[in-house]
Amino acid sequence: MPGPYTRRQWTALAELGLMGLAVPSRYGGGGYGALDTARLFEAFGRGWPDVGLVFAAGAHLFACAVSVARFGSDEVRDRYLPGMCSGALIAGNAITEEEAGSDVARLATTARPVPGGYVLDGVKSFVSNGPVADLVVTYATTDAASGHLGQTGFVVDTSSAGLYRGEPFAKMGLDSVPAGSVTFDGCFVPAANVLGALGGGAAIFQHSMSWERSCLFAGYLGLLDRLLDDVCARVGTRRQFGRRLSEFQGVSHRIADMKLRAESARLLLYRACWEIDRRGPANLAIALAKLAVSEGVVAGALDAVRLFGAEGYRVEAGVEKALRDSVPSLLFSGTSEIQKNVIAREMGL
Repeated sequence: MPGPYTRRQWTALAELGLMGLAVPSRYGGGGYGALDTARLFEAFGRGWPDVGLVFAAGAHLFACAVSVARFGSDEVRDRYLPGMCSGALIAGNAITEEEAGSDVARLATTARPVPGGYVLDGVKSFVSNGPVADLVVTYATTDAASGHLGQTGFVVDTSSAGLYRGEPFAKMGLDSVPAGSVTFDGCFVPAANVLGALGGGAAIFQHSMSWERSCLFAGYLGLLDRLLDDVCARVGTRRQFGRRLSEFQGVSHRIADMKLRAESARLLLYRACWEIDRRGPANLAIALAKLAVSEGVVAGALDAVRLFGAEGYRVEAGVEKALRDSVPSLLFSGTSEIQKNVIAREMGL
């Protein structure tokens, strides 16, 4: 298995501008809107063979940098955003808990006020980039009686006393992005590091998810396009029963289905990004896009394994890795079932 990405790789991508695409230019970012950001991230996913690093960069940018840029205090923006854009800093989004995966309105991590700030206590169970992160954007309960209105967002330096980063754990895919737990044990966070207003954490998290469910998943569109290129090259040269595989209708129809899923998902994702840019109602478009891309890339990767046959099952071809890297897309940023709940709600059902 490949090892985790290196700081050199991280910095190289930052030099290309990928770590700050959607961050205002005054902090070293590209200043792009959602649609332009998605198209650039799509090209990144198509051209960069390591899906884990694509995902890691997306989590850093869309779940963390976008939130800091939009809701952070001037002090926090000036302190963190230039380093996040330059690649000097790596960020992790710390929200998932053992009892709060899809149900993020019930966070056990608490933040109690003390002079000058807050003290955080609790464990975040699955933080991508967590074992190597220089900072985390995290969410904690500040008023348990207020439900989702009782959660607050924080930016926390991982060098803070009382913050402990867990060791990376083994995963099915996305091998190169380290993920682990983050524990807060009496961790003091200055008041200036609160994101937005007290109790506004749920809204901030949903804002970051709007960008993640659209722009990060553009990277998976790029992967799906790359798979299409690979299978077309494969079936155009591989011969069985005296014929090229592409001449078999069962093969060509499977590839046609892959193309249909890719182009349908692309249009839905571009529509979602357009809605974000025009600041219109975007929940329905975003949920449709995330659902279409995640389901489409998993189906496409499985199709690629079938079309490659025994070679697709072997590690050398890289096709089985694409399948393993695709499966998590059904889970993170809201499962497919959560997206269907959003779609139904937005339709008034």
